[in-house]
Amino acid sequence: MSWSTILGLAAGAFAFKYFGLFILARLGLDGAMLHLVQLLPAALLGALVALGVFDNGDTHTVLTRLAGVAVGAVAAWRRAPLVVVLVAAAAVTAALRAAT
Repeated sequence: MSWSTILGLAAGAFAFKYFGLFILARLGLDGAMLHLVQLLPAALLGALVALGVFDNGDTHTVLTRLAGVAVGAVAAWRRAPLVVVLVAAAAVTAALRAAT
């Protein structure tokens, strides 16, 4: 990856953050539109997790990743600290991969 690509991606990330923090705040969104904009980061994160889990066509890999995500989701639902959620999900995934 070249430096121009890295700098371009950094500038794009900064522009998105600037747009979200300053420009959307000045638009004065209210009601349903404000609620929709506030839900966008959670939807994007969920889409990225789903893409990471189901991206590979290998059934075994997908099932081990899915088990790790399920354990992490249960741990998060039980309000475990973030470190515990991550370690539990990674441990389950690693154990299942090592078992087969």
